[in-house]
Amino acid sequence: MDIKGSVALVTGANRGIGYAFARALLEHGAAKVYAGVRDPKSVTDPDLVPLRLDVTDERQAAEAAEAAGDVSILVNNAGVGGATSGLLTGGLDGARQAMDVNYFGTWAVSQAFAPVLARNGGGALVNMLSLASWVGQPQFPGYAASKAAQWSLTDALRKGLHGQGTLVVGVHCGFVDTDLSAWTDAPKISAASVAELTMEALTQDRFEVLADEQTRSVKAALAHPPTVPAA
Repeated sequence: MDIKGSVALVTGANRGIGYAFARALLEHGAAKVYAGVRDPKSVTDPDLVPLRLDVTDERQAAEAAEAAGDVSILVNNAGVGGATSGLLTGGLDGARQAMDVNYFGTWAVSQAFAPVLARNGGGALVNMLSLASWVGQPQFPGYAASKAAQWSLTDALRKGLHGQGTLVVGVHCGFVDTDLSAWTDAPKISAASVAELTMEALTQDRFEVLADEQTRSVKAALAHPPTVPAA
């Protein structure tokens, strides 16, 4: 698809990967980019159009779709880590929040904006997923489970929106240098690189972005039997 002249909405666009998506869309010629955020005052870039949107609030999702009826590219980026839920200790509130935001939030916003995309020629829907979509993570099981669910949803949306001409893109990567991964000193890629690879996928009508070597290796390993770490 052609990004130039398009109108986009990026959820969670006030920082991190979401802000990188918003800037990349503008740099590739988008005519307008809405920043869907819980607090519009948190959007300080004058090139973005703030739009109140808590993805866990279905009413706000519907209102956002009404207000932004010119959208042709939807980027579901808003997400949380759910790190307070350990695998064998602690409560499950963090995991529930991760599922609510990452999975149900993506679903609610996609549901609200699917008719908008259809009216505007089909356009594209981008879901920010993760390497964790494919690998259970004892350190952050709630987040990984929510991303696995979001990956399944992405596949369902790809099939369900094909008839209206909507390109559905799933973006997978390992750790990105943002606040969400500040707790680890593991190797990280930049948010700008994730955004630029996604722009390439959009312009080339590709369904999937594998943003780093580790993610590509994990995807390839899905064809092999499960393993456990060596003793």
